[in-house]
Amino acid sequence: MSTTPVPVRLERPATGGAVGHLDDGRVIFVRHGIPGELVDVAITDETAKIVRGDAVTILEASADRVAPSCSFAHPGGCGGCDFQHLSDAAQRSWKATLVTDHLRRLAGITWEGEVKAVGATGEGTRTRLRLGVDEEGKLGLHASRSDQLVVLDKCWLSDPRFAVAFKTEWFGAEEVELRAIGDGEPFAVVRRETPRGTMFELTSLRGEPLEPSTHSRVKVDGRYFKVSPRAFWQSHRDAPETLLAQVLAYADVQPGDHVVDLFSGVGLFSVPLAKRVGPGGKVVAVESSPYAVRDARENADALRHLRVREWSVTPRAINDAVAPGDVVVLDPPRSGLAKGVPEALIRRSPRRLVYVSCDAATLARDLKILVAGGYAVRDLSLFDLFPMTEHVETVTVLDKVD
Repeated sequence: MSTTPVPVRLERPATGGAVGHLDDGRVIFVRHGIPGELVDVAITDETAKIVRGDAVTILEASADRVAPSCSFAHPGGCGGCDFQHLSDAAQRSWKATLVTDHLRRLAGITWEGEVKAVGATGEGTRTRLRLGVDEEGKLGLHASRSDQLVVLDKCWLSDPRFAVAFKTEWFGAEEVELRAIGDGEPFAVVRRETPRGTMFELTSLRGEPLEPSTHSRVKVDGRYFKVSPRAFWQSHRDAPETLLAQVLAYADVQPGDHVVDLFSGVGLFSVPLAKRVGPGGKVVAVESSPYAVRDARENADALRHLRVREWSVTPRAINDAVAPGDVVVLDPPRSGLAKGVPEALIRRSPRRLVYVSCDAATLARDLKILVAGGYAVRDLSLFDLFPMTEHVETVTVLDKVD
C-alpha cells in the first residue's frame, strides 16, 4: 500500500466517502472530501477492486466546504463524524442522493425529495454517546474503520453536560454510555468484563455509584415516558417528537382501529397510537428487550387495550400479532427486517405499513420485497437526525394494493 498521497478528482457522493478513480481505474472512497474537489489522498485500505483513503490536502476546494467545528474531525482523527467539513445544506443534499440511489438500485423505486432539517443542526444535539475506554481510563471513539481508540476531551456533537465525564477516570471499564435523556441529571452506564461475566453499573458522570432504580424520564408530545438505562431511545434530542408526529400522520388511525407496533421499544409510538384508537380499538406492541418491555408496560399506564409482548420480530410473531386490515408500524434496527419477516407481513395482509428506518440500504432491500408482494409506497419523508454523519432517518408509508 502506497504511503505517498495521490491526487484524485472526486466525482460523486457515496456511502463511505466521495467517489473518485485512481489512474489504474480502481474506485476510491475518500473521507473528508467533497464531490468536485481535487484532493491529495492518503490511502488507508485497498483491495484489488476498491480503495479507501483520506483527503489530506485540498488542492481545489468546493464552495460547500466549511471549517470543522470539532478539533478531532480530521484525517486519522475521530471516526464519529463524516461531514464536519460540509455545510448543513450540502450534508442534507448528500444524504438525499444516497437514499435516492439505494431506492433506485436496490428496490427499483424512483424518489426525488429532500432531507428535512430538524431543530438544531449539530452542536449539543446528541443525548446518548457510547464510548470506549483506554488503558489509562480515558474515554474515546474509534478512528474510521479501525480498532484504534481516539481519546477525546469533549464531544462537540453531544450534550454539553457530558463534559465532566471526559475528565473522569474509568479504569477497568470496557465501554461507557453517557445518557442525558429528558429530565434529571445525566448519568453513565458502565460495562465491565469480569470472571463472572459482563456486568453493568450505573454511575454519575464522575463515576460515583447510583441506585439501580435510576432511569430517564422524558416528555414527548405532552406525555412522560420512562426509559431504563439499558432500553433504546433515539439519540437526537428532537428525534422522538419528530418521528412520533410523522408516524401518527402516516398511520392515520381512527377510533376502533387495530394496530401492531413492531420493535416497539418503551412505547414511543404504541402509547400515543393506543390513545388514538381508543378503548374500542387494540394495539399490540412487540419488543424483544426485557428492559424496554417493562418500561412500555409502565408507560402504557391504564391503557388496557394496549398489550406489550416480549417477543422477537420473527415470521411466527407476525403470524400471531398481525391480522388482515391492521395498521403496522415498524422501527427495526439498522440491519432491517430479519429473513422471512417481509414475506410474513405480506401473507398477513395489513392494510397499511409505516416503516421507520435509519439505514437506506436495508430499507430499500425490504421495500423491494414488500412492493413485489402487493404494497405501494405512498409517501416517504427523510429527517436529518444524525447531523455530521452520512446517516439519515426515513419514514415510509405503504398501502396494500387492492
